[in-house]
Amino acid sequence: MKKKELLKQLIAGFQAGLPVEVYPRELMLPVDSNKIITVPGVRRCGKSSLFLLVINQLISEKGIRKEQILFLNFDDERLQFDAENFDEILQAYRELYPDISLKDVYMFFDEIQMAEDWQPFVHRVYEQECRHIFITGSNSNMLSSELATSLRGRTLQYEEFPLSFREYCSFVGVDTNYYVPEYRARIVNAFKVYLHQGGFPEVSLAIPMLKDRILQEYFFVMLYKDLVERYEIKNPEPVRYFIKRVMSNLTKPTSINRIYNELKSQGVSIGKNTLYDVIVQTESIYLFFSLTKYEPSVVKESSGDKKYYCIDNGLRSVLLNPLSEDNGKLLENAVYLHLRRNLQIQEGLHYYKGKKECDFVITDHEEVNQLIQVTYTLHDEDTRQREIDGLLEAAHTTGCRELFILTLEEEEEINVSEYKIQVLPVWKWMLKTLYLSPKQ
Repeated sequence: MKKKELLKQLIAGFQAGLPVEVYPRELMLPVDSNKIITVPGVRRCGKSSLFLLVINQLISEKGIRKEQILFLNFDDERLQFDAENFDEILQAYRELYPDISLKDVYMFFDEIQMAEDWQPFVHRVYEQECRHIFITGSNSNMLSSELATSLRGRTLQYEEFPLSFREYCSFVGVDTNYYVPEYRARIVNAFKVYLHQGGFPEVSLAIPMLKDRILQEYFFVMLYKDLVERYEIKNPEPVRYFIKRVMSNLTKPTSINRIYNELKSQGVSIGKNTLYDVIVQTESIYLFFSLTKYEPSVVKESSGDKKYYCIDNGLRSVLLNPLSEDNGKLLENAVYLHLRRNLQIQEGLHYYKGKKECDFVITDHEEVNQLIQVTYTLHDEDTRQREIDGLLEAAHTTGCRELFILTLEEEEEINVSEYKIQVLPVWKWMLKTLYLSPKQ
C-alpha cells in the first residue's frame, strides 16, 4: 500500500471513532492558544488521552467537525518519515477533504520523536498552514531543545506524568472525601496499592495478574526502543545493570563513578563516560529524575552527587522485587513525583545536606519556602529525632519556617524551639496539594 493511501486510512479511521470515551485528567491543555502545544512525558503515562480530551472538547463545545481533526501516531511502524516525504501528510488530508482549509484543521502528532527530521515540517506547517498543532514525545531533550532552537516563542510545554494519587482514586472509583470515616479507610487502602503499583493508567485499570507483565513490557520498550535503539548503544546488558543499580539507590546521593568501579571490579566492560551519558539519556526518556543539593550559590549547586528518583514506583518494583524495608524509599519517591508534577516554572526543588539532611527543599524565585522530610513512620524515637533535627538544621540555614514531615499514616503538630512542624499522612497531603495551573 502506498504511504498516502495508508495515511488516508489512518486519518479517516481515527475520525470515524470520535468522540472517544476517556478518563479525565488534572492537566488540561489550551484549545486555541495559537501556539504549538508540546506534551513531553514517559511512554504510556496518558499523553494521548490528553489529546483525546482536547478533541472531545473541540467537537462537543467548539462545534469543530470530525473531519477537521488530523491525528497521527508516529509510533506506528508503518509510518516511516523523513524530511523528504513529510508533505505526504498534508497531501493525503487535502485529497480527503479538498473543501477544508488547513488553517481550520487541528493537527495532533503523537510520539513525533519517532520520525526523523520532524522539526522543519512542524515549523513550516505552523508558519504557512495551521496554528492548531499539538505534539507529544517521550524524549524531553528532543522536544524542548529542538523546538527551542527552531520555534522559539511559538511553543507552550505541558509535561504529563503517570496518575497522581487523586487521579488514581478517580480511575479506580475511590471517593476522596476523607472526612467520611468509611471513605477514609478505602483511601488509605488505595494509597498502599498506589504506593507499590505506581500510577500508569493502563496498569491501574488492569486485572491484578496482568499488572506486573504490563510494567515489564513498559520497561523493555523504554530500554530497547527509547534508549538502546535511539542512542545506538552497542552493549545493552551493562546498561540494564546500571539502571537497576541506580534504582536500588533511589533517594540517596548516587555516585556514577562508584557504580563504574563496581562494574569494573566485576569484569563488566563499559566506559565511565558512557555511564555519564546513559544517566542523562535515562532522564531524557523520563525514566529517572535527578535532584541537586541545595546551595545558595548556583555554581556549588551543580557540583556534588545527585539523588535520583524513578518515574513510577510500580516500574521499580517489578525490576527489583523490593523488600518491606524499601517502603520508605517508595514513599519518598512518590512524594518527589507529586512535587515534580506540580512544580511551577519559578520554583526549584533540591535536597539539603549539611551535618544533617532534609529530603526536599522547595524554592520560589530562589527563596526557600518549604522544607519536607519523608519517613514511613515516626514510631521509632531515633527516626523521629533524626527527621526533626534535619528539618531544624535546614530551617536555621535557609530561614524557612514552613516545615513538614510526611509519613504513611501519622498526623500531629510538633512544636520545638520557635518552630512548628506539621506531620501529615502522605495521602492526605497529596489530596490537599493540587495545582490546577500547569507550568508554561
